[in-house]
Amino acid sequence: MKLHELKNVPGAVHRKKRVGCGEGGGHGKTSGRGGKGQTARSGGSIRPGFEGGQMPLYRKLPHRGFNNYNHRVEIAVVNVGALAGLDASVTEVNAEILAAHGLIRSGEKTVKVLGDGELNRALKVSAAKFSESAKAKIEKAGGQAIVG
Repeated sequence: MKLHELKNVPGAVHRKKRVGCGEGGGHGKTSGRGGKGQTARSGGSIRPGFEGGQMPLYRKLPHRGFNNYNHRVEIAVVNVGALAGLDASVTEVNAEILAAHGLIRSGEKTVKVLGDGELNRALKVSAAKFSESAKAKIEKAGGQAIVG
């Protein structure tokens, strides 16, 4: 099948609604615009949020407060079980090595190691933060957990 051979299923394409062409068409007289007033006129529309002259909700509510979005610190998370899956040639682990192996995104510097999974070989792991269980598992396997 090629793009020029594609066809719509029967009933998928409707004819264009022709308004104002007499009562027999079903859209005569007011052409589906109801009675008189602003919305019946051409170009007549009410802006979003307008409440007919009543004080709109966005002006009633106070515009105060603090948002932490611009000041947040993104922390990449890696589990101990993921460290166990690294190549046997890797003995020292840091953010660059984790990014090279696809465990975190490249460019992420702040890494926290969590304790999910098991580790059965000695690794020297450098990260910004460690959970207590992750630190215990790394040291139990004969490795080092270096905060920095």
